[in-house]
Amino acid sequence: MRRLDLRDGRIDLTHGSGGRAMAQLIDELFASRLDNAFLRQGNDGAVLPFPPGRLVLATDAHVVSPLFFPGGDIGCLAVHGTINDVAVMGATPLYLTASFVIEEGFALRDLARIVDSMARAVSDAGVPVVCGDTKVVGRGQADGLYIGTTGAGVVDEGAAWSGDRAQPGDRIIVSGSIGEHGMAIMAQREGLGFVAPIVSDTAALHGLTAAMRASGAAIRVVRDPTRGGLATTLNEIARQSAVGMVIDERSLPIQPEVAAACEFLGLDPLYVANEGKLLAIVAAGDAERLLAAMRAHPLGRRAALIGSVHRDDHHFVQMTTALGGRRIVDWLTGEQLPRIC
Repeated sequence: MRRLDLRDGRIDLTHGSGGRAMAQLIDELFASRLDNAFLRQGNDGAVLPFPPGRLVLATDAHVVSPLFFPGGDIGCLAVHGTINDVAVMGATPLYLTASFVIEEGFALRDLARIVDSMARAVSDAGVPVVCGDTKVVGRGQADGLYIGTTGAGVVDEGAAWSGDRAQPGDRIIVSGSIGEHGMAIMAQREGLGFVAPIVSDTAALHGLTAAMRASGAAIRVVRDPTRGGLATTLNEIARQSAVGMVIDERSLPIQPEVAAACEFLGLDPLYVANEGKLLAIVAAGDAERLLAAMRAHPLGRRAALIGSVHRDDHHFVQMTTALGGRRIVDWLTGEQLPRIC
């Protein structure tokens, strides 16, 4: 059988039929790029070693449009997003699984480019894809490609971070500038050309969370503010912990080009998705210690203290504005930026 034509070939329904064409697609495109000892077992599942501790699982579906964007693509995004969901639980990510739903007619060169991106991301992160699945659907049924991923990790007994643990008096920290991923997607989608291009912040954050754990700070909650942005994530935590929060607009790290793009498009950067940032809530006495540990890591250099947790029976999130007033930062309503992760 001839090798896959990665220059001009396209996916057809035989690549999902379970026969020789599907085996060739898996061997030549997926297995060769994502190769590791666990994937080489070649079974319907992987038998894996697992260290002591409690199991943490996270699962994601990735439907971003466009599939390629400044700073990344759906492949590395799928890896980073799931690793981060495990990491913000206080866990060490160990393994990933991946499933691909591919539309008939999808270019093999684009699929290879995406899987290459995934391979680089898992190699850099040290978190292998240990098993997976591939399905092919008819034209018009998948908008090109969807990727589903599941991540497994381990957390020490009593060490997990959780959204219901924020307490009045705690401080709120964000690991860096916000809104870059969502605005990179929007600029690419709408063909907007800015003088300073906006690049997605997509990144695996488990190295940063490991540094945060090692600081010894009393960390209550860690989250990655993806869909719905910082504002929605704060509201989720406020509801889970039955507290209120106040953030300071002047303390929010926002790149000038992101602020300008949001203003141009009538968007609020508080609600724009991030894929390489995290939000941490920490005991007040440990806030400076945690900030120092985060700023010492490449992905936390611009970490900033942005607010505090308060008693509030209404569980409101509020913001002190640059003009000295105060406004409610409510949940996202509607769909500000569709198909961004």
